[in-house]
Amino acid sequence: MNDRFDYFIVFAEMRTGSNFLEANLNAFPGLVCHGEAFNPHFIGYPNSTEILGISQEMREKDPARLIDTIKQHSEGMGGFRYFHDHDPRVLELCLADPRCAKIVLTRNPVDSYVSWKIAQATGQWKLTNVKKRKDSKAHFDRGDFETHLAELQAFQVLLLNELQKTGQTAFYVAYEDLQDLDVMNGLGRWLGQPDQLESLDGKLKKQNPEPISEKVDNFAEMEQALAHLDQFNLTRTPNFEPRRNAVVPSYVAAAKTRLLYLPIRSGPELSVTKWLAALDAVSQDELTSRFSQKSLRDWKKDNTGFRSFTVLRHPVARAHAAFCEKILSTGPGSFSKIRKTIVKNFKLPLPEEVDDSYDAAIHRTCFIGFLDFLKANLAGQTGVRVDASWASQVQVLQGFADVTPPDFILREDELDTMLPFVAARAGRSDAPVPDIVTEIVPVPLESIYDAEIESLVNNIYNKDYVSFGFGPWR
Repeated sequence: MNDRFDYFIVFAEMRTGSNFLEANLNAFPGLVCHGEAFNPHFIGYPNSTEILGISQEMREKDPARLIDTIKQHSEGMGGFRYFHDHDPRVLELCLADPRCAKIVLTRNPVDSYVSWKIAQATGQWKLTNVKKRKDSKAHFDRGDFETHLAELQAFQVLLLNELQKTGQTAFYVAYEDLQDLDVMNGLGRWLGQPDQLESLDGKLKKQNPEPISEKVDNFAEMEQALAHLDQFNLTRTPNFEPRRNAVVPSYVAAAKTRLLYLPIRSGPELSVTKWLAALDAVSQDELTSRFSQKSLRDWKKDNTGFRSFTVLRHPVARAHAAFCEKILSTGPGSFSKIRKTIVKNFKLPLPEEVDDSYDAAIHRTCFIGFLDFLKANLAGQTGVRVDASWASQVQVLQGFADVTPPDFILREDELDTMLPFVAARAGRSDAPVPDIVTEIVPVPLESIYDAEIESLVNNIYNKDYVSFGFGPWR
């Protein structure tokens, strides 16, 4: 038995050379690749009915059974090819198993796309006799290609991240490496094979050896379309924030109406909870909160047809609220230790107590200093935690999605119309218009807001601006 691996999986896609790679793996006496074992439309190969006695129907009921059979009953170390649209249950099983050797085969996505289109047109997916080669040209469709590219990239990122998280590594093979005998023998050694190949498989032939310009009937259109693609993802917004959990204890449910509020910290929580209480004519203390995972599940079961919602706040207003509530304030709920750290490291002239001498000019200077801290904090450049009070709203929503994706994502400036609308969806067409609470702060945001502050916040929370379409605060 191999000291490292029990079986192998070849992560590939159509038209990446996976048939040729499989042929060379099978040339090793101690290896056997069973084709596309988990293709949802067939088992192994298009005309096969089983693998090692496991039928397609048996595989569908229990994919782990086929994996175990490949491990235990292959003549040598067994494996199979896996594409991104194959049985997802298998991906979970294999990625978590360090005894499964991972081989990742990649190809230039333009080449694989063109080859795929030609194969679709000709119906010829493998070529063993050059005289029987069918000829055709591909037609490039920008939207189709962008979808193809996005799927490939997403799958590669998934593989990379899962391998990182589990402390594993894969053997990467590029399409061009398939013709390199030394690389194929290196792969064999990595899989624990003492034998070496003397030559590569000669049965399969390259189907479309011409330059790509001769294989596409609208090549000029393809060139123009590809010129507009951001190949290196230069326009992405880098995200260094830690993944957030769902913060279930912060959820608030109405006392009687089937509504569940998922608060985003430093948002209009007081306005929303006050409205929830008014909805059922109770006090805010009578709202259901401090959920655990179990009590939340129980509430959901007892409130079939419930609606959940959250509320976005403009990033400028939210950053200002976080500053006033958590840093400027010294009262209950404020962050005294973080305040001291920020004052020391970011030179904020914060007074010990806010009194009459604290004016708009000082407030603006302190707020801009806090924004400098936020920029570094969200970029992972400080030792201070990324608190929920100022984490990006995109990241907070992703945390919600793990437990309860909100049915409705509302905007603070639309609460007067949207909260009654949400209540109506939960069976309360008589819901009152919310009484928006004006939060008391030493200096109102409008007294210090200008283009500089807008630009600073946009730079810090650009992902929120782009994701939710925020414009300037005023």
